[in-house]
Amino acid sequence: MTQDMLWRGWGDPGAAAPLPDGAAGLLRDLLGVRPAAAPPADLADVAPPASRLEYAAYAALVAVVGVPHVRTDAEARVRHTRGKSTPDLLRLRAGDAAAAPDAVVLPGAHDEVLDVLRACADLDVAVVPFGGGTSVVGGLAPRGDRPFVALDLRRMDALLELDEESRTAVLQPGLRAPAAEALLNARGYTLGHFPQSYEWATIGGFAAARSSGQASAGYGRFDEMVVGLTVATPAGTLDLGRAPRSAAGPDLRQLVLGSEGAFGVITSVTVRIRPRPAGTAYEGWRFPDFAAGTAALRRLAQDGPRPAVLRLSDETETLVGLADPSAVGASLDAAAGCLAVLGFEGTDAEIATARAAARAQLAEAGGEPLGAEPGEKWERGRFAAPYLRDALLDAGAFAETLETAAFWSRIPALYAAVRDALTTTLTESGTPPLVLCHISHVYETGASLYFTVVSAQGEGDPVAHWAKAKDAATAAIVATGGTVSHHHGVGTDHRAGYGREIGALGADVLRAVKAALDPSGILNPGILIPGDA
Repeated sequence: MTQDMLWRGWGDPGAAAPLPDGAAGLLRDLLGVRPAAAPPADLADVAPPASRLEYAAYAALVAVVGVPHVRTDAEARVRHTRGKSTPDLLRLRAGDAAAAPDAVVLPGAHDEVLDVLRACADLDVAVVPFGGGTSVVGGLAPRGDRPFVALDLRRMDALLELDEESRTAVLQPGLRAPAAEALLNARGYTLGHFPQSYEWATIGGFAAARSSGQASAGYGRFDEMVVGLTVATPAGTLDLGRAPRSAAGPDLRQLVLGSEGAFGVITSVTVRIRPRPAGTAYEGWRFPDFAAGTAALRRLAQDGPRPAVLRLSDETETLVGLADPSAVGASLDAAAGCLAVLGFEGTDAEIATARAAARAQLAEAGGEPLGAEPGEKWERGRFAAPYLRDALLDAGAFAETLETAAFWSRIPALYAAVRDALTTTLTESGTPPLVLCHISHVYETGASLYFTVVSAQGEGDPVAHWAKAKDAATAAIVATGGTVSHHHGVGTDHRAGYGREIGALGADVLRAVKAALDPSGILNPGILIPGDA
């Protein structure tokens, strides 16, 4: 049976840990954080509103998937409420499950998904596809007054086919990343996709949100791995991708990748796979400042060799120690500079050759080698940051992230503008923040910036404080030529900024696609498409 995540936090409830020694004092002394009220003690304390699903709709869904696979109990509904952004968690911690689905439906096959969508279209019931539930952009909270169901795809969790000659695999959407990796590893292959949500996110979610993993420098983003998709829509089935590349018109796969369930439900994904690497090796480098480190990463991204993992923390993130979540606040070295982490894969000889060439480039760019320890610490703790966020919330802090990307020439202005927008807005709200940043995804032409923001929750509504700061940061991103999301998606949180990014005509194109595939507008209403009700 698939394990559920902690309903009001991240991941495995047994893996939750308190703040590292020193972190609580840092929060108190630097940001004025004070202990928060205790969160609800038990899921049973949270009562969702009465289900609005009429009996006719319930009976129609049961006719498709069976009684055990249509759940209207409070626990199932609360566990499928919203995602894992900090505002989502604060609402749940306060006992607010007003956005709970009216039922949870668990289909077992493509045809069942089709029939569920047709039934819901006939009965005017909205449908929100649900994978791992890890959305941090409001992607699981549809807008509108219609009843809605969460379409949980966990029963569709198989490796359907592995083509060793083509090096492709067909995976079902409900397959969680660790299970997919284990199935591929058993055959000698890897997907190479390890985002921070890796332990809980699903294959379908990776495709629907254009996910990017921590080894993206070597393996690429998830959308680059996808060569085929099967999609169930209220209007029928889309089978996309009969060749690696095609000149037969626009690539319709790109309409589905990043569509966040607004156009259809992904029921299988065909992905490129690679042989499992013989070995891995990590190391750390220090740069005097973020500008120097950024220039060094650009050299590797453009001229090589490009490691599988390539990331750079700015001065503040390095100072606090966020690259090693287990030791946050333990050692504040004022001369820390900026930490870069590199990860190499291959045989011993391949790793040695790549390392030697990379070291020459980094040394010439002003880097100082720190040996294997910083990189190995990062590798061991790379999935721990969301648990750290829960501990920060328990301590009374507000902690949230946002990310963007831009061409290399725009990175300095983008970095400065977003930091300034966040700092100014939250300070004006009476909660001056600590703003940290890293680069974790690089391309020949540009890179991502991933910001972490920590502040006191302050007086009044911390979600409102954050919304104001997020709006200011989004305006800064648009003004300086960045994208409103590099790998978290659009959801509801980024719709307005996305509208400014693509313009009115671009939004009209998306609405036309939705009208063709989802004429009743039941799929994730209010998600992704600017102006969609």
